[in-house]
Amino acid sequence: MEKLTAQEIKAFVPARDYAVSKAFYRDMGFTMASDMGDVAYFHLGGCSFLLQNFYEPVLADNFMMHLLVEDARAWHAEMTKRDLAKTYGVRLTELVEEPWGMLDFTVTDPSGVLWRIGQNM
Repeated sequence: MEKLTAQEIKAFVPARDYAVSKAFYRDMGFTMASDMGDVAYFHLGGCSFLLQNFYEPVLADNFMMHLLVEDARAWHAEMTKRDLAKTYGVRLTELVEEPWGMLDFTVTDPSGVLWRIGQNM
């Protein structure tokens, strides 16, 4: 049997308000590399996702992304400094040392998608 390989995996993240979500992710630090009108490609370093102009409340409210970073404290400080919570009406939690060995926090995007941003301890 031939060995299978893969190059990348990307989630399709839902957006209730496509324009607001695009601005949120740019302000969060991601680069929008392309926008085809209903799907925008975002990346930061080797991490990427596709933002879709599609919204289903049950999907968005149960959608979670995990971003592994080198310095969760720096990320949290930057998200606080950029005032994402006030600007977009989203929730940003405090840093927590989790029992599974991570230091992390969460931010909820304008559509209700939960992002868990953390580092290995």
